[in-house]
Order: sequence, then C-alpha cells, then structure tokens
Amino acid sequence: MADGATLSEPSLQLVAGRFHAPERIAAIRALGTGNVNDTYLVQLRGEGEPDAFVMQRLNTTVFQRPDLVMGNLLTLGRHVEHRLANAPAELAGRRWEVPRVLSARPDGEHWVEHEGQFWRSISYIGAATTSDVIRDEAHAREIGYGLGMFHHLVSDLPIADLADTLEGFHITPAYLARFDQVRQDCQQGSTDAALTLALEHVERRRHAVDVLEAACARGELQRRPIHGDPKINNVMIDERTGQAVGLIDLDTVKPGLVHYDIGDCLRSCCNPAGEECREWSTVHFDLDLCRSILEGYLGVGRSFLSAADRHYLPDCIRLLPFELGLRFLTDHLEGDRYFRTERPGHNLDRALVQFALTDSIERQWDGIEALVRDVLSQQPA
Repeated sequence: MADGATLSEPSLQLVAGRFHAPERIAAIRALGTGNVNDTYLVQLRGEGEPDAFVMQRLNTTVFQRPDLVMGNLLTLGRHVEHRLANAPAELAGRRWEVPRVLSARPDGEHWVEHEGQFWRSISYIGAATTSDVIRDEAHAREIGYGLGMFHHLVSDLPIADLADTLEGFHITPAYLARFDQVRQDCQQGSTDAALTLALEHVERRRHAVDVLEAACARGELQRRPIHGDPKINNVMIDERTGQAVGLIDLDTVKPGLVHYDIGDCLRSCCNPAGEECREWSTVHFDLDLCRSILEGYLGVGRSFLSAADRHYLPDCIRLLPFELGLRFLTDHLEGDRYFRTERPGHNLDRALVQFALTDSIERQWDGIEALVRDVLSQQPA
C-alpha cells in the first residue's frame, strides 16, 4: 500500500507549486491505478509548453533510496535522448518519447520533500493513452513493439550506470524463500479453502523457480537494463495512430534479465479476464494475443537477443505469473504491507488469478513452445 495518508487539495497545490508557478496550476486530479505510488496529473493554464505534468509521491517503504531511483531516471533519460537523436532505424520515423524529470523551483533539485514525503515531477506524454485491457491483436502487437523498442534503446546502456534500487526484485527463488519464512511465522492449520488452494499451487511449482537465475549463474543469460514493470497500462499508445510511443512508470528500471520484462508483459496482456477477476475459472492465457505481442517485440528484439535469450522465452512465460502470485500470497500472509488493497482477502484473490493463469499456461505448454519457435522462425536473422 502507499505510505502516508491521502493529501488534501491545498497540500497538493503546495507541492505542485514547487514545480511550476502556483498561478499556472488549473487543476490536479488522480492519475492511474498503480499499486505502489500515488500519481496525479497537474493541468496548467496559460500559453506555452508544457500544459500538464505528472506529479508523484514515491512510496519510500518500497523505494527506500528514492535518490537512487531519481538517479536511474536521469541516466536513462540522457541515454535514450542520445539514442533518439541518432534516429534509430527501428523507429522508421515513428514517434517515441521518454518521460523527462522536471526540476523543482527555485533550487533546480529533481525532487521535493514535503511533510516527510518524497515528491517528483515528470513530463506528461500528450495525445496518448494507456489501457487496462487489450483491444485487439493490432493493439497487442504495438504493446510488444513498445517493450521491444524500450529494450532496444537501453540495450547498450551499461548496467554499472544503474543502481539496483530494488534488490531481489524478480528473483523468484528469493521470493520463495521469503514466502517460506512468512508462512512459518504464520499460524498453521488454516481452514480457509482459498488459502489452502493457493498454498497447494506453490508446493506444486517450487522445484522450477530458479530456471532463469540458474541460467544466468551459468553465464547463459546476461543482466541488462530492464523496465521492471511493463504491464499493459504502462505502455502509451498514440491516440491518432494507435502506435506505441513510450513506456511510463520507470521507477523499477534497474539491471535484470529481459525475460522478466517479456514474461511480465505477456502475463499482464494475455489474460483477458484481468488481474482483478474473482471468477478463477474464467482466467486463461490467450495464445493469439501472445503471438501478436511476441511478433511486435521480436520485430525489434532481433537487434539484441542472443540465441540463449530466445531459448528461455517459454520459461519466462510460465515463471512470471507464478512469481507475481507468490508475491501477492506472501503479502496477504504478512497483512497486505506492499500492494494497495481495497478489501480483506484482496491479495489472496489476486494470487489465485495468477496461479490460475499459470495453470492455463501449463495446460498449453506444447502449443506455447511451438508458437515461440514459429514466431522466431519468421524473424530476419
């Protein structure tokens, strides 16, 4: 859950006034449905650019070194702006934007502290929107392209230039170890049928959680800059062209395996029932959407993916929904400390959705492996 109480309108106006002249601030409204940070769109009056910006209160319980988060954003922004200035062929004249960190007034710092809270402001990508569900296969292909273009633009950014702001993030064996510790500390013998079902899901799959990390330890996979949270509603789509124009919510940018991003994107996009579904029997992994996303991604990804990267693509499709289900379940057992919830048992329900999605993937495993081979065969060398 987000740290700190909801701010009043006067307090929001006060914080926004540190980034732009108070007399220009016309309105402030909540933006997005994130589970961690509090995000607002600040609309400005008068002529000139920009006419809006995004203001966020970082959850310092999650991001304990917000200064390092900001350092990563600045490093990423400079690198991508340089790449864009050289007109990469993969863009082929398409629009692409990276959110810029805005300076505070009057000292030029890149963040503001207000009543013990950490605030920052970034540029708003205009004439583009996000969606919580895939509209069609063309939309899915653009989601894949968006992630592929992001990875392409940062593929030559040295990971030594990025701080690891979330140590252990997406390291599934570490999440399993944490789960085991939390479960041991909880009272045993629960008669909750949903919880029992979730625990059974974990036990059936714990043997395979190190597939990607073991490959990395063997030197088969290499850590690179990743987005860390490339779910569907973090890909901006141009309102006019329907093309992907950028990725937002860059706080989780850090060194990692690109497979974490690919698997998380597919997990988010290929379940038409959505993360908040409470009818687990309706949850399924859509192979057609998966194909479209991978086609979009690999159309750009051929520039940086190795043969080993391609080999482990099916494994990330199966691992990432299980990982998120494990995280939701652990948070439920700990009393909902990390993810924002709206009701008792919310994180348990979310966990069961992800486990149901993992079930669906496993039932279609042969088809998924064949699909990945087929899409890879269609990509130019």
